[in-house]
Amino acid sequence: MLNAIKRALIVILGVALQFGFAILIRLFFYKYLGIITIAYSVISILIVLGVLKDSTRLSNDLPWIILILIFPIFGTILLITLGRNYSKNKLLKSIFKHEKDYQKYLVQDEKIKEEIDKKKLDNIKYLINRTDYVVSTNNEITYYNFGEKFYPELLKELKKAQNFIFMEYFIINEGVMWNGILDILKEKVKDGVDVRILYDDMGSIAMLSASYPKDLAKYGIKCIPFNKLSPFRGIFMNNRDHRKITIIDGKVAFSGGVNLSDEYINVNSKLGIWKDNGIKIVGDAIWNLTVMFLTLWNANTNEDQDITKYKYNFSEKNKDNGYVIPYGVAPLHKDLIGEDVYINMINSAKKYLYIMTPYLIIDTDMVNALCRAAKRGVDVRIIVPGIPDKKIVYTQTTSFFKVLHDSGVKIYKYTPGFIHSKVFLADDIRAIVGTINMDYRSLYLHFENGIYMENVEAIKEVHQDFIDTFADSQKLNDNDVKAGFLKSLWQAILRLFAPLF
Repeated sequence: MLNAIKRALIVILGVALQFGFAILIRLFFYKYLGIITIAYSVISILIVLGVLKDSTRLSNDLPWIILILIFPIFGTILLITLGRNYSKNKLLKSIFKHEKDYQKYLVQDEKIKEEIDKKKLDNIKYLINRTDYVVSTNNEITYYNFGEKFYPELLKELKKAQNFIFMEYFIINEGVMWNGILDILKEKVKDGVDVRILYDDMGSIAMLSASYPKDLAKYGIKCIPFNKLSPFRGIFMNNRDHRKITIIDGKVAFSGGVNLSDEYINVNSKLGIWKDNGIKIVGDAIWNLTVMFLTLWNANTNEDQDITKYKYNFSEKNKDNGYVIPYGVAPLHKDLIGEDVYINMINSAKKYLYIMTPYLIIDTDMVNALCRAAKRGVDVRIIVPGIPDKKIVYTQTTSFFKVLHDSGVKIYKYTPGFIHSKVFLADDIRAIVGTINMDYRSLYLHFENGIYMENVEAIKEVHQDFIDTFADSQKLNDNDVKAGFLKSLWQAILRLFAPLF
């Protein structure tokens, strides 16, 4: 709700300034209207040229260009407020510094790398080369197809903690789910366990009081609201921590789409059945997630001088020898890692590609990759919610149905309720489970995380989840994807404002 209010206020302010400026010019400077109009146009063109010069995703930058050309003041305000210029933000510079410093802790096993090169596993090679996260083979993966199956396992593992518990989530909401976790955390602190909570301030602001970190501190729990909301923080306010990570003693880690709020375990869900997923890792891959968490934690606190004490060395061999690489996405670089990993997976699919996503607001690079895959004979299927959580966002999602459908992509609506899972599966060989939605915010603006898996046993469980979910979903036909003139026009306008959603 607060996100929507913030975006509405930005739009209202921008429109008011745009038209207020125009009225002011006509009232007091009408004699110089021609000169001002020319100067106005020149400035707009210069700003657009600056956007074009640095553009690596023109389809993403096109809305900015159109807005600036039509409404120079309004468009420029949006660009400054929501654009990707991070050079002056103190916190983001600290994150960037810690990310660079912590690269030394991410050491790739050369034998595994040689094996990947020999097998020409290009999707993994991209992740190693572009993210610095390491791929490992000594892991055991468990996949959970609903939050209510994930939750008991999380509680069970939390009770076993002896040294530390790190938790990083977009949403924490007091209720059955969080209270069950908090009771365990309170007891663990008494036992001397180092408990740290990192939650996104905007994601949780409607659920938690501003004093919540102090409330937890009374129990000995360390807590930080990430990127705390402030009217003076500027553009960085739009970059949120959307990750979902729990790490216990470096021995067990959890991730997936599940936040810490009751609807994620189907308690008091207002959107029918809430379909989400979780994943548990036991093995070497946990270290990537630990470094990821400590990067953001220490960017805020500088608490740890040496983070190697949080690494557990798995001398025992786990059951699965497939390749696992947890990776982080951050709005720090020109490379859009989240989107590139998805597109690489689309391009490498041979037989089928299955996707679950709550939102489908994608640029032309993603659209074309999906369409090309379907046209070359790949069975491409996308499952979206049957009951959406945000009507305007869902209208944007439906705007992509026809172009995808006409190219052979099959669209399914999960009729029992809301899909919140973010899962990719291809050819029974590779899968991605994580937090990265197929929308502008996840792909361009947020801190996210994903778990890439190849030739891992748990992929069979992911495949079965898709089969079960298809059975509960409605496949859309030609009539379902059609839109009348007015609806199509509204969809086009909403796409123009995609950065706001």
